[in-house]
Amino acid sequence: MSDLTDLPHRLREALERAGFTYDGVADLLGPLAHAALGRNETVPGLRRTRGGSPLETLVRLFLLQAPVSHEQAEAALPGLVDQLAVAGILAQSVGEVAARLDVRPYAADETHLWVVSDLTPGLDGLPQRVGSDHVLGISPASTSLAQLTLRHRVGRALDLGTGCGVQALHLAAHSDHVVATDVNRRALWVTRFNTALNDVAEVVDVRDGSFFEPVADERFDLIATNPPFVISPATGERLVYRDSGLPGDRVVEDIVRAAPGLLAEDGWCQILANWVINDGTPWDERLAGWLEPDGRGPGGETVDAFVVQREVLDPAAYVELWLKDAGHHPSTGAAHIDDYRHRYNTWLNWFEEQGIESVGFGWINLHRTDASPRHEFLEWPYDVEQPIAPAIAAWGAVAHAEVTLGDRLIRAEDVQQETLGAPGAEDPATVVLRQQRGLRRARQADTVEAALVGASDGDLTLGQILDALAQLLDQDAEETRATYLPIAQELVHEGFLAHG
Repeated sequence: MSDLTDLPHRLREALERAGFTYDGVADLLGPLAHAALGRNETVPGLRRTRGGSPLETLVRLFLLQAPVSHEQAEAALPGLVDQLAVAGILAQSVGEVAARLDVRPYAADETHLWVVSDLTPGLDGLPQRVGSDHVLGISPASTSLAQLTLRHRVGRALDLGTGCGVQALHLAAHSDHVVATDVNRRALWVTRFNTALNDVAEVVDVRDGSFFEPVADERFDLIATNPPFVISPATGERLVYRDSGLPGDRVVEDIVRAAPGLLAEDGWCQILANWVINDGTPWDERLAGWLEPDGRGPGGETVDAFVVQREVLDPAAYVELWLKDAGHHPSTGAAHIDDYRHRYNTWLNWFEEQGIESVGFGWINLHRTDASPRHEFLEWPYDVEQPIAPAIAAWGAVAHAEVTLGDRLIRAEDVQQETLGAPGAEDPATVVLRQQRGLRRARQADTVEAALVGASDGDLTLGQILDALAQLLDQDAEETRATYLPIAQELVHEGFLAHG
């Protein structure tokens, strides 16, 4: 690929001039064609982009992967077609121009960005085999990590395994300095191009190297990573964007163990990950083993951990998912049934040999703290509010909150009470407290706990509320205090109550 020179800046000007933004594309395509493109179907989009305007040409060229005439390409990208071809972004033939890389508009908060990556495989059901150095574009995983990552102002941030650089672009908006690392040389070129295309090249330092090697002995306020976490036997063709080359979930374990040593004071490391669930071992017990019992990292750093398991797949469903992702399913047109069955069987055999019962997917959040570490493992496959980052920050803010009987607590505004019971029953059989925002946690409550939350408006202390409830329910006051003080602390840690 060629030297960048001023090409990214000139390309940006052309994209802006054509209105090639996320909103511009969505308006042009309309709901039906836009949704179809999200399913990798192009026909509705092709029907909506026959007018020949620069915006329509760019949509056809980059998003729908349809060739356009040389005249149309020059009108949409004046004076750039030859340079983009030399850079490997376009391909020219007699009278036609086609895309070799994807250039995609991306909306981040209120900022218009553009992300270059390899072409989206599998449009319209075409064969979707990808090369070992494939540079993945915007994906559900990258979007999930972007929604998970904290967005407070920081000094130094690290995008570990940057890929196309989309996380680095997010981080550049609220970091003084960003380091982006990868082992894929093509990904490094693409990331450098994307940082220049989005005018953040001076903020982002792109480095070649494996995992934490390029940043040894450095400290960061925020680390965000979507590592190559696919759990496989580490045999056969390796797709760098998803396969670490390490067996099982070793890559995630290594990051969890090493990250505390790279965190600055009050720093966070946020990881999107898969992990093994072994026969007979609870998932949280296994992951807890990756954290030192006293919460200390390799250099004595103390870290809190908030780990959320969002999904669990059985071995068969997991293998099918990633074989299709790599284009090894016969339905993609790029694999023979015998090859598919051999890969499937080999992978399942390895799972059985390793005693892997299922695979978990979720978030690992590590927060460096000076206090005694708090580790919480939450299984929560339910809908959450996006972006979820504010809820993660709120968890960190109260991780070490202490509750006393003299505190005046306030119920969170989004907490609602649900009751279940037989029609006409005098008392409900079940009371559930449910948050409407953030993680949208829910917890079953007894009469005292529900009444405690309902009465917490900041006027009375916790002790006064508990004493009143004990008297009302004819219970022992001291026993009620002893029982519900730790429950009140749980309610604060989980966000149902807050200090007044």
